[in-house]
Amino acid sequence: MKTPATASLPGSAAREENGFVLIAVLWILAALATLASIYSSYTVNTAAASRVADDRVQAEASIRAGVEMAVFRQLAAPEKARPARGGFDMRVGRTGVSVRFRSEGARIDLNAAPADLLAGLFTAVGIDSSRAETFADRIVGWRTKSTAGADAKGGAAAPTLADDKDDKASKEDKLYSEEHMPYPPRHAPFDNALELSLLPGISLATVERVLPLVTVFSGRADVDVSSADPTVLSALPKMTPQILGALLNARVSDPGDGRALLELLGPAKSYATVEASKVFRASIAVDFDNGRRVHAEVVFRLKDQGGAAPGGKDQGKDQGEEQGGKDPNVKDQDPEPYELLYWRDDFDGPMQST
Repeated sequence: MKTPATASLPGSAAREENGFVLIAVLWILAALATLASIYSSYTVNTAAASRVADDRVQAEASIRAGVEMAVFRQLAAPEKARPARGGFDMRVGRTGVSVRFRSEGARIDLNAAPADLLAGLFTAVGIDSSRAETFADRIVGWRTKSTAGADAKGGAAAPTLADDKDDKASKEDKLYSEEHMPYPPRHAPFDNALELSLLPGISLATVERVLPLVTVFSGRADVDVSSADPTVLSALPKMTPQILGALLNARVSDPGDGRALLELLGPAKSYATVEASKVFRASIAVDFDNGRRVHAEVVFRLKDQGGAAPGGKDQGKDQGEEQGGKDPNVKDQDPEPYELLYWRDDFDGPMQST
């Protein structure tokens, strides 16, 4: 059948014209199919991206809920009755949340522990005693602050403890130079336990062994023996297998008797404590209904609620009223009962504890 446009054309020319129109139509259909495929892929990818973002929000909400429930459980008990460790499970939205927490005082603080306790730590993880003492010296050297710059303005003076620190600091600087390290020791506290890998002579394998046993958050020179790991307990100077066994048995039979635990330690008592810490580390597992699992590690500090001015709470209040306004020396009660010190999760990839 010929169209009006092709009626006047010869037969072969008309067939060529119809063939060109057919090819054009096929090209248009192919283009539409490609556009539909692109749009479908875009829709699927957008939905997937939206789901990932939604999972991230849910994971963070679940982790924070776990931390806040741990804080609530601690603050709900009298300070002296708060457990040094504990755990619970809960449900948050589309996730099941498992929380295990422990006093950060159960770890050895890199910024506060004495050298012999640090040496005991390395010995406890399998390092020979001579190298363990060397590693302990490197930690002390890294954190020891030099006062040379401050003392230079004061002129000559009799040798002091600060002079001794300056001597140790300069020796540490010289050692880093001799080891061809591309940086000097910080001469300041550790910001992160992973900084152990920056110390000369300490292998990454050794750092990985001690990371679960150390902290930079407790601020204590001693160890909370009521909740410390057995490896940490064995690091206490003058600790023996007999004392360690008796201590572990006593913790199981009567974990609340802190005084008895200290008495069992004998000569190792000076490196131990059973006083409650305000800093805790929580290990949190978040299980989604879709099968995904996220792990998190959070360190938090309980805050003291309220507080009085130097002259007492009532006195501060009266002073503020007499001045006709708020007394700047009286602090408001902090609305947050805790402070987050560290948060790490593996939602976007593997995490390394600190």
